[in-house]
Amino acid sequence: MASTIRVRYSAAPGASRIVIARGALDRLGPLVRATGVARAAMIADPHVVRLHGGRALRSLRRAGIAADLVLVPRGERAKQAGVLARVWDRLAALGLGRRDAIVALGGGSVGDLAGFAAATWLRGVAWIGVPTTLLAQVDSSVGGKTAIDLAAGKNLVGAFHQPALVVADPEVLATLPARQRRAGLAEVVKMGFAVDAALFRWCERHAAALSAGTPRALAEAVRRAVAAKAKIVRDDEREREGGARTALNFGHTLGHAIEAALGYARIAHGEAVAIGMRAAARLSVAEAGLAERDRARLETLLDRLHLPRRMPPVAIARLENAMRHDKKRARGVRWVLTPRIGHASVPRPIDRRRMRAAMLEVGAGPHVGQPASRR
Repeated sequence: MASTIRVRYSAAPGASRIVIARGALDRLGPLVRATGVARAAMIADPHVVRLHGGRALRSLRRAGIAADLVLVPRGERAKQAGVLARVWDRLAALGLGRRDAIVALGGGSVGDLAGFAAATWLRGVAWIGVPTTLLAQVDSSVGGKTAIDLAAGKNLVGAFHQPALVVADPEVLATLPARQRRAGLAEVVKMGFAVDAALFRWCERHAAALSAGTPRALAEAVRRAVAAKAKIVRDDEREREGGARTALNFGHTLGHAIEAALGYARIAHGEAVAIGMRAAARLSVAEAGLAERDRARLETLLDRLHLPRRMPPVAIARLENAMRHDKKRARGVRWVLTPRIGHASVPRPIDRRRMRAAMLEVGAGPHVGQPASRR
């Protein structure tokens, strides 16, 4: 069954159309053509091209769209200034104009890069997201956040640039490794625990099917998570301070710090967010009045989805340094907490002693060169 969600933004003209349907990749061309685009540059990495590139290009070309391929590295390595510069050079060589579009075929990293390329090329051209990972389908493809990384931190250079169209085909998730699929489920859980209690309860009821990668369960998870996020971002497009969108950063203060401290290697984004949620839930009990039984429900659900309890060994000082460079650090390091399931609080500073205790409980090393033991 197909679902179409339109996101109209209160502070900006236009809207994003999000199409969620099994087999939608084969309808990509007509869907893009309906936006008025006749020419496109498709950005993807070689692995995704081997899996899905042929179908995507055939669909575009059969719809009369002149489509060219722009290859970029796989994963977080795509989100580098040097890669972006090469993409710009390729767009110049193709002569991509203001009425043309960029198509992002791939996971969240390709979407971040391609969206930022679209935001900056000729001061802004249209872009279409075709997310091929669960994490990208449920989270990063919706809301218009685009960015590249620096050595100092993740997503430090970017722009809000809404996609004209997102085409999410749950069938492509069958090609994902189990670990990557489960990492994507962390963002579904986050959406439920922070903003949508009904979604969280649905995840609890269907945890076994989600963990096993049952196609029907994954398709429904995508639909529910996208609908929940759309309600948030339509009223808070640019994540204003204290706005509704800040709730979506639950688990990300520590999650992003783990990724940065590990050099964006050894751990998937969703895995880092899962660990960050475990720490944030502990702090929510101590600082925001979250019931211990609800914290335990989160822990149990994450365990049932086979998401990690503890981070790889990393010194707590490195995590604190990464937090200080995080883009969400206005007026110091602040955490999104949850006083109850489905309701997140405005980000707040946390007592350093309690913050360090929460990080130690999820595996941070107490001293440089002296990592905590892992369970």
